[in-house]
Amino acid sequence: MSTSRRPVAPEIFQQPVMLDGQTLRIEACWLGPAAAVQDPQQPLIVFLHEGLGSLSQWRDFPARLCEALEMPGLVFSRPGYGHSTPRTEPWPQDYLQRQARGLLPACFAALGLADRPLLLFGHSDGASLALLYAAHAPAHVQGLVAMAPHLFVEPVTLLGLQAARTAYEQGESLRKALARHHADTDSAFYGWNDAWLRPGFEAWNIESLLRGRLPCPVLAVQGVHDEYGSLRQIEAIAELHDDTRLVALPDCGHSPHKDQPERLIAGVRDWLPGRA
Repeated sequence: MSTSRRPVAPEIFQQPVMLDGQTLRIEACWLGPAAAVQDPQQPLIVFLHEGLGSLSQWRDFPARLCEALEMPGLVFSRPGYGHSTPRTEPWPQDYLQRQARGLLPACFAALGLADRPLLLFGHSDGASLALLYAAHAPAHVQGLVAMAPHLFVEPVTLLGLQAARTAYEQGESLRKALARHHADTDSAFYGWNDAWLRPGFEAWNIESLLRGRLPCPVLAVQGVHDEYGSLRQIEAIAELHDDTRLVALPDCGHSPHKDQPERLIAGVRDWLPGRA
């Protein structure tokens, strides 16, 4: 009889968060040994998902990265996504800036992380959010991985958004795929898609909010064949922040953690502040 054991799936819990007088429900899970998770001096990797993402859509990548780096982690679905509180109104066009100033501090306080050193790992919208939060709370962030970030809107970005809307409204595969990860698929899809396609959003740009304000080393990663943005996105980070390492992954689209997970993990391990 085999004595091998399957890895224990991390326990997902619901965390109440107070924001603007409203109680939000956030689905979250901790990764790593309990002693490391509970140690307030131990840096914690916080994973911030993309505009259509959620806790479950990361699959096993956060656990793999935490294991490779020997660090604890936190994965959660922002409101409007996964099994967190659904969105009740349209996202404003500055929703990422607002979430960096309000939602993330509220979540971190509710989870007892107000003074915890953090390594932020953001994907797409989550990468932009990680950059904005680091600029807003510089004492809180020790390092930052920005994967397929958006600093400004490009024509290819709008084309990708329009293609996604067509697929969601006229086909079945995208809607069914999202339904596996979101309790309310319209909340997840239209919150993101409506905000970006609303007239005027083509002028959205966060470069001025980041220039001279990022407090930590940044690893900026993008797939060469990213369908939502060009390499100008990560190059712009290097232009406004000297302590930036750029990684352009070949044979890779908008989701390096799915297309090139081993290369990505190796790149983060090589870059990680204090380990190089």
